[in-house]
Amino acid sequence: MDPLGLTTTALLAGVLFLIFLSLWNQRFTRRNLPPGPTPLPLIGNILQVDLKNIAASLSQLAKKYGSIYTIYLGTQRVVVLHGYNILKKTLMDQGDGFMDRGFLPIFEDTFKGQGITFSRGEKWKQNRRFSLMTLRNFGMGKRSIEERVQEEAKCLVEELRKTKGQPTDPTFILACAPCNVICSVLFHDRFKYNDEKFLYLMNLLNENFRLLNSPWIQLYNFLPAFRVYFPGKHRKLFQNLEEIKCFILENIKEHQKTLDSNNPQDYIDCYLSKMQQEKGNPQSKFDLENLTMTGANLFFAGTETTSSTLRYGLLLILQHPEIQAKIHEEIDHVIGHNRVPSIKDRQDMPYTDAVVHEVQRFIDLLPLNVAHAVTRDIQLQQYVLPKGTTIFPLLSPVLWDSKEFPNPDLFDPQHFLDKNGKFKKSDYFIPFSIGKRSCLGEGLARMELFLFFATILQNFTLKSVGNPNEIKNKRGGVTNLPPWYQICFLPR
Repeated sequence: MDPLGLTTTALLAGVLFLIFLSLWNQRFTRRNLPPGPTPLPLIGNILQVDLKNIAASLSQLAKKYGSIYTIYLGTQRVVVLHGYNILKKTLMDQGDGFMDRGFLPIFEDTFKGQGITFSRGEKWKQNRRFSLMTLRNFGMGKRSIEERVQEEAKCLVEELRKTKGQPTDPTFILACAPCNVICSVLFHDRFKYNDEKFLYLMNLLNENFRLLNSPWIQLYNFLPAFRVYFPGKHRKLFQNLEEIKCFILENIKEHQKTLDSNNPQDYIDCYLSKMQQEKGNPQSKFDLENLTMTGANLFFAGTETTSSTLRYGLLLILQHPEIQAKIHEEIDHVIGHNRVPSIKDRQDMPYTDAVVHEVQRFIDLLPLNVAHAVTRDIQLQQYVLPKGTTIFPLLSPVLWDSKEFPNPDLFDPQHFLDKNGKFKKSDYFIPFSIGKRSCLGEGLARMELFLFFATILQNFTLKSVGNPNEIKNKRGGVTNLPPWYQICFLPR
């Protein structure tokens, strides 16, 4: 055999040996792990995941492997949890063992373990405890923050009146209201809806939320070993976040000039005062970088998740005129037109409350949840999950559970009403997740959604442009975003 042939044969044999070694090694290391499909070297199970509908792919695999199974995203091991019972058993019953943040490259490279959403360990514990206490002190779930939301709802109505019933893209108007609520908490300030800087920030937030769904970002997450070589949209996402961070940092610097620790006006004042108190503590996790990232987390999550839910909700109500009529009837009976809706009204408005819950259930905004990780070696059923294993506790299978919610693919407020028309709670309603890593701003978000929906429908009749049922509700990647549409707000 000629030297070239020998070289080719040797290389082929070497490659085959490495593939065999990789498969054998993965088989060996999976002995005590939950079952799952056999991964390919380097790329893992990526060929078995539809990047345009990841949640559906993972649910399909659950039919074969059960409610707990293992997949490999590239070389990264991930354990998928599918269904309410396994989520309760892990995130609730063994919450301390599942409260770390899972490794997803796009968030790891974006936030670098800072802030509150993607931090871990003691840094996360200290900052979450502080943030919960601070938000409560500023009235999260109490009267003072309710007044802020009510004031913003009135501003939103005035802005919608300016459309004079003409076809309107509601994207930015509906984003401005929840963003201003977050701004009042963070900065003790709000923006006018036509402020150019404000609209530019809204555009950055909206673009980043959309970018998270792009196939390029999924490849970035699922092939982390190769991400440094990737061209693509992640660079734009990083650039947008840097601009948002600069905006947050500018506000922090202004607060440093006027800080009165005895009379804090907002979250940033409270955080800067905490930094002063902890100055001599070497174990402190409070610093400017962490404050900037936490501000960016609150700004992003508190704006886009609520505004997307509002936008999706109005579309669903357009598609079901009989639901809009019932909401109008309940609002007229309970609130009337001479006062603003309050959170106390919710207990007397079971139908409207059920609609808001059904919107959140049906749209399934974050189907994959946010990845968790185990803090130590965990015994789960007959399996062992090694410390650091990334966990995907899926929300879709719970929110769309057919036993709890008959015909889950239909938008039906009766899912949250009993036979007497009273509001019916469900343990399966977990759009904010459950356990120690559940959404920090759940109380605020739920208040906003009820008050914004009630105030809009108190003042307007929603009219579609064309046939609203021809607007397809797309379900996809990391987030289920509402499609683009136009709407007419007709004063009542």
